[in-house]
Amino acid sequence: MLELEKYWENTQILEVNRQKPRAYYIPYADADSAKAGKRSRSPFYRTLNGGWKFKYYNSVHNITESFYDKNFDAANWDDLLVPSCWQTAGYDQLHYTNVNYPIPCDPPYVPDENPAGLYIRDFRIAESWSGKETYTVFEGVNSCFYVWVNGQFVGYSQGSRIPAEFDITPHIQPGINRMAVMVLKWCDGTYLEDQDLWRFSGIFRDVYLLGRDGAHVRDAFIKPELSSDLTEGVLRCELDTTGPLTLKAELRDADGKVCTTGQVQADGQAELTLNVSEPVLWNAESPYLYELYLSDGHEVLHFPVGFRMVSVENGIFTINGQAVKLKGVNRHDSHPDLGQTIPLNHMIQDLMLMKRHNINTVRTSHYPNDPRFLELCDRYGFYVVDEADLECHGLAVSGDFHQLTRDPAWEKAFVDRMQRMVERDKNHASIIMWSLGNESGYGSNHIAMAKWAQKRDDSRLVHYEGAAKRYEGDTDTEDLDIESEMYASPAYIGEYGADESRSKPLFLCEYSHAMGNGPGDLKEYWDMFYKYPKLMGGCVWEWNDHGIRARTAGGTEYFGYGGDFGDHPNDGNFCIDGLVSPDRVPHTGLLELKQVIAPVRIEAEDLEAGKIRVTNLYDFNGLSHLSFTWKLEAEGMLVEQGVLEAVDAGPHESAVFTVPFKQSLAEGRYFLTVMVRLKEETVWAEAGYEITFAQFEIGEEQESSDAWLDALRQRPIDIKEDGALITVEGNDFCHVFDKAKGTWVRLSKQDVNMIQSPLGFSIWRAPTDNDRNIKHKWMEEGYHRAGMKLYACSVQNQTDHEVEIAADFSLGGYMKHPVLKGQAVWRVDGSGEVSLAVKVKVREGLPFLPRFGLQITMPQGTEEVEYFGFGPHESYIDKRHSVRMGKYLLRVNDMFEPYVMPQENGSRYGTEWASVTNELGMGLLFTGNVPFSFNASHYLPEDLDQAGHLHELVKRKETIVHLDYKMSGIGSNSCGPELLEKYRLDEKEFEFGLQLRPIFKEDE
Repeated sequence: MLELEKYWENTQILEVNRQKPRAYYIPYADADSAKAGKRSRSPFYRTLNGGWKFKYYNSVHNITESFYDKNFDAANWDDLLVPSCWQTAGYDQLHYTNVNYPIPCDPPYVPDENPAGLYIRDFRIAESWSGKETYTVFEGVNSCFYVWVNGQFVGYSQGSRIPAEFDITPHIQPGINRMAVMVLKWCDGTYLEDQDLWRFSGIFRDVYLLGRDGAHVRDAFIKPELSSDLTEGVLRCELDTTGPLTLKAELRDADGKVCTTGQVQADGQAELTLNVSEPVLWNAESPYLYELYLSDGHEVLHFPVGFRMVSVENGIFTINGQAVKLKGVNRHDSHPDLGQTIPLNHMIQDLMLMKRHNINTVRTSHYPNDPRFLELCDRYGFYVVDEADLECHGLAVSGDFHQLTRDPAWEKAFVDRMQRMVERDKNHASIIMWSLGNESGYGSNHIAMAKWAQKRDDSRLVHYEGAAKRYEGDTDTEDLDIESEMYASPAYIGEYGADESRSKPLFLCEYSHAMGNGPGDLKEYWDMFYKYPKLMGGCVWEWNDHGIRARTAGGTEYFGYGGDFGDHPNDGNFCIDGLVSPDRVPHTGLLELKQVIAPVRIEAEDLEAGKIRVTNLYDFNGLSHLSFTWKLEAEGMLVEQGVLEAVDAGPHESAVFTVPFKQSLAEGRYFLTVMVRLKEETVWAEAGYEITFAQFEIGEEQESSDAWLDALRQRPIDIKEDGALITVEGNDFCHVFDKAKGTWVRLSKQDVNMIQSPLGFSIWRAPTDNDRNIKHKWMEEGYHRAGMKLYACSVQNQTDHEVEIAADFSLGGYMKHPVLKGQAVWRVDGSGEVSLAVKVKVREGLPFLPRFGLQITMPQGTEEVEYFGFGPHESYIDKRHSVRMGKYLLRVNDMFEPYVMPQENGSRYGTEWASVTNELGMGLLFTGNVPFSFNASHYLPEDLDQAGHLHELVKRKETIVHLDYKMSGIGSNSCGPELLEKYRLDEKEFEFGLQLRPIFKEDE
């Protein structure tokens, strides 16, 4: 066994020889290179990213070779790219777990069989670095590691997602040198890193060398300060040097013009102050950055500077004195192929998508991100809640959630994680709050973190949800600037907002769980956020699905989740809970969020006169950068369109504008849609990109009669009974009703049969992820196995051009009383149209129904869908703010939403009519007495329910159509509150009416 000091189970040894934490920067030789930010252009920077020799051991105790020796022969080792997670390269076990620790819960001890990865890299020290001090920086290593250079021990560090820097000057020589690193999968720090994520290991962020002069700037705290009236700025530069230096400072504006300069003689601690009159202020909407250059004659350090003030005023969260709403998401580092190794372009892609969907805030759940991510947030304009790499959620399972945070032996580890984050990230304008971590109980160690942060940096707020009132014990929250909750209901936050005794603003650090088909409660939250000034907004959980790209034995690609790789314990698909897919394709939930949090609200003022009220929900910007176009439609057809001129309003202000209709709206039903778009291209979207829209219904549909259809209805029909079968035949149709089944078994026109199997009523849907709790109650009552029982069936009324057939029925499953009982009255007239009128009574004491409606299986080739309703994408009663009323023509496949774990999807709320036909337009037309929920799919609910992944679905050749009286809403109860009562199908009695007519569309 390798002889090592066993630091990994010692809570008092967090590092050996690691440098004191400092701000992130790269030294450059000149200002232009520093401004460009391309690290390879610096002569003082040398990347160690690239190919390393690698060997994996399933236990550190199995290592017997002195691999760190300078002349060790590693030629037969594997090659591994760094940075990377060794699990994504095929080593060890891909493992997803949420709350449960993947090891026995016995802090600070970890299993003796502790996997280890050994890394070796030869590198060259250039002659130009002769005489310089050389440092190596590891931006992220999971979970702890030892470093040797040229066979000499350099140091040790733990804390996976915060940098570790070592001085390797005594150990190197000009020319070829060797670095050896041993990374352990687990250490005592593992108990502080129990986040809801894949458990990756290795050198997963950048590694590099820095060559510094003996006397250099070690650290810089760049502190932009503003006068109370925000008109005067002071840039206070607190500097720490390793020796005597003459430091010159130059501050340039965003156009490159020099604003002010300064100079200071520094030897150790020093301060340099620059005054800026009438500074342009930074905010997420207009992220104005100055550029500070610090030069000692050899090195140039570059710091973007944003002047902004974060404060709480009378219980209201403000930036630059303006009340601000945080429209945020929680974002994990997650790449479908690389795990937690995140390329720069991937970070940019995430932020650009967020910008395009009106998101202004990122919570770095639940650890500091790559420092370049924060630079991007500064530049593109995001508010950041920077969170310490700290979560002890597994202790909740052991029964003592507060065990570590109340143990003095762990205080050093807790505070160390806060210090290293704050010191690294303190110069970023985007960071508005420091977070003490996530789901770790609350106690003295957290309080020590908060006190240290407040003392070190009083320009930002300190946040920690774990101090919420539901945790008993420590009540000292004086150093926490805000109240924070997770998944509190809209009703609760409304009560908080109205409670005048509450002195702190409320932040929902997690809300509206976006797992699978969801979330469905966004509007209710934002109605409350806007109603009460003390509610500062929140961050949806979460940004992206954490699927791992995988392939079946047959080569089919899919996204894997917990349990797909033999991992245990695992939390299944609970990591598939984002607004975008693992490869960043937006889910409809993101479109919903975009609309609900849009920075412009448009409301009806006097629609008949064309008057609308426009409210600017930007916190700092006006509306002059936006264009407002409108269109008027009738029955899905464009009637008129135009542009609203000179629309503008100040932040948080409203104004009324008139849409200049030429069309008379005295009679008829119209839909007015106002679209808000960018006038000019930005870094995140093209000119003309739609920011939001609003749609209004004007007038009422006039009663009209289709004379040709009325005439068809009067045509004679022929009715024949043969045993249980009733055949209704007309001029061009032939329908067959089976009295033994109580339903239609054939609907045809011109000998084209439009249905593949008998019509039936349905109450079951493939449970969504947000049904994960209620589905157990549904299944206890047999909803998923509910079949039809026919009590009686007979012809009630019959004329020469019409017949009515009544069927008394129930729906239920074995062991249980029927879920509901009802009567369906079917009527056929001379046109061949089949009308349904159903009355239903639901048994008392049952949970609300997933849905109630008619299920129709149509034959192969029925692929064309046309409907008038909400679109173009799926919608539900509580998830419909991102869709608009119109006429849509699409394919059955287009109705499908490919959630990583199949579930109910693709329904269209508020449909007024729909047709499903073959390519020649032969099929069925559906209309309702009131708007209904409509879906057309190649999957039965049972197919979706039984498949764990998309590739497990077997597409049916037939088309399954659902025409629902109502579909219960989506909500966010996978982790959030229960579905709101108003969105539940909880009626105990209701009536429903539909019409089905065989059609040849081209003849209609």
